[in-house]
Formats: sequence, C-alpha cells, structure tokens
Amino acid sequence: MSESNQKMETFSYDDKIVKMFASVTLLWGVVGMLVGLIIASQLADWRMNFGIEWLTFGRLRPLHTNAVIFAFVGNSIFAGIYYSLQRLCKARLFNDTLSKIHFWGWQLIIVAAAITLPMGYTTSKEYAELEWPIDIAIAVVWVIFAINFFGTLWRRREKHIYVSIWFYIATILTVALLHIVNSLEFPVSLMKSYPIFAGVQDAMVQWWYGHNAVAFFLTTPVLGLMYYFVPKAINRPIYSYRLSIVHFWSLIFIYIWAGPHHLLYTALPDWAQTLGMIFSLMLWAPSWGGMINGLLTLRGAWDRVRREPILKFFVTALTFYGMSTFEGPLLSIKSVSALGHYTDWIIGHVHSGGIGWNYFLAAGITYYMVPRLWKTELYSVKLGNIQFWTGTIGLGLYYVSMVVAGITQGLMWQAVDANGALVYPDFVETVTKILPLYWVRLVGGLLVFASMLIMVYNMIKTIRGAKKEDQVEEVFKAPAPTWKSSKNKDQDQGHRKLEGMTATFSVLALIAVLVGTAIEFIPAFMSNNFIKISKDVKPYTPLELAGRDIYIREGCYTCHSQMIRPMANEKLRYGKVSEATEFIYDRPFQWGSRRIGPDLAREGGKRPNFWHYRHMIDPREMTPGSIMPEYSWLTRKKTGYAILPKKLKVMAALGVPYSQDDIDNAIVNAKKQAAEITKEMESSGVEMKVQDKQIIALIAYLQRLGTDLGGQE
Repeated sequence: MSESNQKMETFSYDDKIVKMFASVTLLWGVVGMLVGLIIASQLADWRMNFGIEWLTFGRLRPLHTNAVIFAFVGNSIFAGIYYSLQRLCKARLFNDTLSKIHFWGWQLIIVAAAITLPMGYTTSKEYAELEWPIDIAIAVVWVIFAINFFGTLWRRREKHIYVSIWFYIATILTVALLHIVNSLEFPVSLMKSYPIFAGVQDAMVQWWYGHNAVAFFLTTPVLGLMYYFVPKAINRPIYSYRLSIVHFWSLIFIYIWAGPHHLLYTALPDWAQTLGMIFSLMLWAPSWGGMINGLLTLRGAWDRVRREPILKFFVTALTFYGMSTFEGPLLSIKSVSALGHYTDWIIGHVHSGGIGWNYFLAAGITYYMVPRLWKTELYSVKLGNIQFWTGTIGLGLYYVSMVVAGITQGLMWQAVDANGALVYPDFVETVTKILPLYWVRLVGGLLVFASMLIMVYNMIKTIRGAKKEDQVEEVFKAPAPTWKSSKNKDQDQGHRKLEGMTATFSVLALIAVLVGTAIEFIPAFMSNNFIKISKDVKPYTPLELAGRDIYIREGCYTCHSQMIRPMANEKLRYGKVSEATEFIYDRPFQWGSRRIGPDLAREGGKRPNFWHYRHMIDPREMTPGSIMPEYSWLTRKKTGYAILPKKLKVMAALGVPYSQDDIDNAIVNAKKQAAEITKEMESSGVEMKVQDKQIIALIAYLQRLGTDLGGQE
C-alpha cells in the first residue's frame, strides 16, 4: 500500500516527562557527588566525620553509591530512554499517568534512601542496601516503567526496533530479575529484615546481583543511549549494524556469568570462581566491540570534537568505557585479584567507569537534549568545554591516585621477608602510607564536583533563555502502522525479521540471561551439599546477634572484611583461612569488598573487652594513626532487648537451629551475657550501668568472630 493511500494519524511526544527526568538528573548529580566529596574527605581526615552518628563514613558511603547510581545515572537513563524511545517508535509514550507515577515514585524512593541510609537502616548488600519496604516500592515502580515501555513498543509506527531498544529491553527484564531475587528477605520489623540466603549462598546471590547491577543498570541502558545519541549528535548512522548485533547478544549472554570474579580466593567453590574468571575475560571482546562501534561512528569528525563539548563527552565516555571494560577482566584474573582485591585500586576502577563512562555520557546526552526540549540554543559552548576539561583533569587525579594507593596497599600487605615474617605487620602502616593519595583523590573529586556545578549552571541559563511562546507541544502526522497486518511480513530475514517481533525478541533476550543465571546459581542453591557442616559452629547468641545488627547498621562492613584468603601473608596476619562452614548462619554475609581497616574474621579473643570498649570511643587511643570514626553514642544508646525474641524467631524460620527455649529466654540470656562482659571490664573503670548499652552488644559480636573453629590456630 502506498503511503498516500494510508490513513494518516496525528500524534505528539510527551516531552514534559523527559524534561522532568532531565531536571532531577542535575539535582541528584550534585547531591550524589557532594556526598562523595564528604566521604572522600573523611578518609583524608577522620575529623570530617564530625562525631555525628548519621554523618559517619559507614552511614554515608552507601548513600553516595545509591545517589550516584540510582538517582543521578538512573534519572538520566529514564530521561534518555523516554526521549529516544518515542522518536524511534514514532509514537507517544503508552500512558501519561504511568509516566508521572514512574517519575514521582522513583523520586520518593530516592528520598526514602536519603533518609533511611544515614539513619542506619541497611541490609549491607552492595548496591542493594535499602530495606524491604523500599525494595517493594522499587519493584512496583519498575513494573510501571516496564508497562509504559512495552506499551509504547506495542503502539509503535516503526516495524523494526532499533539497536538502542534492544539494550533497553535487556535492561528492563534483567534488572527486574536481579532485584527480585536478591531482595528475597524475611521482615522482622518495619525497617529490619534478614535475607533468605546465608553465608556462601548469600555471597553468591549478592554478587550475581552486584556485578550485574553494574552490567544491566550502568552499562546496557547506557549503551542503548550511546547507540541513539552518538549517531544523532554526529548526524550519521552507527558504524556497523552487524557489529551491533554481535555486541548485543554476546554481551547480555556473557555478562551474567561474571559475578563470581568478586569472590576469588573466598570460600566459594573453586569451580565457580574459575567460571566467573573465564567469562569475565570473555567480556573483553563484546565490550570493545561496542566501544569500537561508537568511536568509528565519530571517525573523520575530529575537528568537530575539538570544538563541540557534546562530542568531547561522547568520545571520552567511550574511551573510558573501553578502559574500564579492559581493566575489569584484568582484575578478574586470579593473580591480579590477589593483589588488587580489597584495595583502593578497585575504587579507582569503579570511578573510571562511573565518572568517565556514566557521568560523561550523561553530560553529552544532557547537552544534546536540553536545547531541543526547550527549543533554544545552548547558553555557553565555552562553559561546556570548561566543564569537560575540569571533569577530565579531576577524574585523572582521582583514578591515578587510587590505582597507586591500591597497588601500594596490595604490595605492602603481601610483603614477607626472608625469614617468612610480615614486613609490615601493623595494618595501620599501610593506612598512613597512602594518606597523601587520599588528599589527591579529594582534589580530583572537587574538580569533578565543580564540573557538575558548571553543567548545572549552563543548563539553568539555557532553560531560562528559552522563549515561552516556543514551549508548545509539537504535533506530527504519520501513516498508521500497517506492518502488523501486512501480507509482506516474511520479506525480512534473519535478525532483521526478529527486530519486528518484539515479544519473541524479549523472550530470547531473557533466555540469554537466564542460561548463565541458572548455571551460576548451582553453587548458590546447592552449596550446602559441598559444605562440611561442623558441629563446632553455633548460632549467634541473642546478644551477639544484636551486636551484629549494630555492626551492620554502622556500616562497619564498608571498611572491614571477614574473609581470610588462602595466601601466606593473610594467614600470617589474620590466622587460619576462612571456611564455608563458618558462615552458614550469617544473614547477611559479611565478607566485605574493601579493607580500609584490617580483616575481622578472626578478631574474637585477640584483644580484651576493654580494648574494644576504648577503641570504639577513641580509635586513635588504641591504634595511633587510625582514620576510623569514633562511636561514642554506642555508650549512650540502649541495645533494645525487646525485639530479640522476634529476631530469633525469624532466624529459626529461616533454618537457624534456635529452640523455642532459646527464643523464649532471648532477653534473659542477652542481659546475662551483657552483665558478664561489663563485669569483666569493671576493674578497668567501666561502670556496670553501661551493660544495657549498644557498645556491649557490639563487643559480644566482635569477640565471637572466628572463634568457632579455633580462632588463631
């Protein structure tokens, strides 16, 4: 049927919702980076914790990651998807009301995170710290987003879905899967829960989620945006259609397998670790395929790149994407991981991707969209270029300082002399050595933050310069979609045919993700079959469980690991290698991902109770040179015994062998143990009136760590 004989339809794009998401992207970008600056300053100078409970590094660090990932990058993704999807489908978003619910629901979730995380309500799971009511809200809002997205695809006027939409589909389906499985938990109270998985299982599920949150929230949707906005900005098609097909399918299939590389040299089964390493190395090819496809699209336009900030941001973002996806597999090699894991090298790696890839691409997209959305000219190209160079120099200082700090940490930890003794036996020696690099990192962070402020100013001036009379909704006319019922459906072949079958395409994408998930989950769900359960491993006492929850609330896991790896230096420094059986009652697991302080897996019995008491009040009194915050409020706040029976009851329902007698006498037993610990410190000047305070419960937990299997033996 010729176009002239087709029925013409009138439609418009919903750009108001895009404007809303773009505006809050700028707001949350400032907030997220400001919190990052604060925690960077706290590592450079411990006094920047201000002695305030809700401003400590342990409380603010998860707020920083959530604000940057889900608030800043998340809103930029939604803005970019809603902008590009409508234009690629030549159709308005499925439902304006769903769009608004999505927007306000997501902002409320972010505000809830900003309130609850500093208050200490956390699950302690990396990138998934929010408690169960907020998890449910995330799932609901995500489903609303999915309905709006797939509804728009259903009403599209274009037969074939463009490559960007492929990545959006994979993102929506996989993020839903990741979030729901990793958030399976049993509520104890309104803001407290325990995960259904424990120990090795919990670690496996968490890093299946954690790694793929980076893959399918910070990478695949951003790649989809790259495939749309880079060709648009340069006004030419993507370099290679075939390469985009290979890039997409290989990336989503391989990425999902790579989670175990975060758990190398841990109690995870060796075969699972090796599988994670192999698939991480395989990621080099598809990742670089995407980078090459983007960069070659810009070929021959280097004169424009020098002049236009949009293209500068895109080129640099793609370059950092390539660097990060080279370094990630490199760090997944066991020998390299032995040096880099738990060090600041990982922090440098994460920020090279977070700033260089996510922030810079978001900046380029913002510079492209805002003038077009508000139908005006960019306020200042010069400010855009200043922002670029300020951010690039800042990122360079940040990355180099963290890589140098990380390699220094790894080498100092591993150093053993000719007699087989540690060259640097005191952990704090490493901390003091890298402090100057923390100051360099802070300067780099300040420059990145300044670049964000420059962009905000440039965008505000751009928006204010828009003429009100031009802010009208554009109406378009296009032929009604006839391809759904066309007799020529079978003309397309191969992948081109699949691009016209969105339901089939989506199912195949989900299958590609589920294959790796199913195989990766074998060690998670069957791990207990490989763990030799020791009768010496006992559940935590009620007081120890209360102390563990305090440990988690204060974010101690952000600085301390609880996993001794099978390396000579770690056995010399910390004690016997950790075993899987030790963690069967740990909900959530506490293996950690960074060592700003020493590993605590064998902390129990190393030092007297009074040492821990004074250490929490004034860390530098017991460890000169420490950068740990003080926790004096633990001597004033009560433990809260009343909830202990319910905590034990929930744990028992999850499989922890607490008897009914244990549950009924939880409060009595906790008070008895607290009195014993306090009594032991009475001769050192500790008054018995602190026995019901949180510091005593925390001491009980710390003194339990690693003692079940012989502690330092």
